[in-house]
Amino acid sequence: MRYLAAAILALAAATSAQAADKTGYVKANGLSYYYEISGKGEPLLLLHGGLGSTDMYRPILPRFADHRQVIAIDLQGHGRTELGTRKFDLIDMGDDVATVIEKLGYQQVDVLGYSFGGGVGFRFAAQHPDKVRRLVLVSVGFSDQAFFPEIREQQNQIGAASLEYMKETPMYKSYVAVAPKPDDFPRLLQAIGDFMRGHYDYSADVKKLTMPTMLIFGDGDMYKPEHMVEFYKLLGGGLRDAGWQRENLSKNRLAILPDQTHYDIFFSPKLVDTALPFLDGVSGSKSWDQTMGESKGAK
Repeated sequence: MRYLAAAILALAAATSAQAADKTGYVKANGLSYYYEISGKGEPLLLLHGGLGSTDMYRPILPRFADHRQVIAIDLQGHGRTELGTRKFDLIDMGDDVATVIEKLGYQQVDVLGYSFGGGVGFRFAAQHPDKVRRLVLVSVGFSDQAFFPEIREQQNQIGAASLEYMKETPMYKSYVAVAPKPDDFPRLLQAIGDFMRGHYDYSADVKKLTMPTMLIFGDGDMYKPEHMVEFYKLLGGGLRDAGWQRENLSKNRLAILPDQTHYDIFFSPKLVDTALPFLDGVSGSKSWDQTMGESKGAK
């Protein structure tokens, strides 16, 4: 529980309210999903982490909205979206997101998902690759074996019985402030606890991520470093030297941000600085040959 509380405490200190250009609800597979749209430009879908909401991105959303039309969705049972009675399943939520995006009138979007929302983004992209142009997964693993053992122990403790402890946390207070049924919080704890205690391995589905994909982790993340590298290798990266003219460089990227943890990476300016150029298809790097040619031309 401590790692979740730390994340929201950090968020609470950094967050400032910002009005969206448009808000509303969209029905998807029996659930009413809340969404916000801000900014102008190419569409970018943001998917938040577990026990959070679209509000998790408030500190950095303005920077994305300066360049993009940002669509932020409260996932099942989170924020302003109803919990319903369906168990938490990333595959189902991936299909839900596809329905929401289609009903909002988008044929294709870029996607950035963090943690639980990154898992939903993974499934959305794997199941509906035609709807995702570029994908950024922030602090996300493809298997439950990716976590450090102590994190798995914490996840195993989460359930409805945690309510009394949670009542003094920002997670509970922010939930009851906006949730359609505030009394559903114990059921949300049980649903997400049951989900996290489950076992999954999506390694075979990584190959379905045919769009350019970036993985972003913190150097103090809850995921094992070897899993970060294995994920990147499954995407086709890190298998050979890129070549002095970058001719063998993978279209996918791996970024491990220094001085960042799972609990602060989602509102870090470094996240925007790293993800936005990739989402825009822009690289600031040049080959040695290109650089030398420019240097000679400047003389």
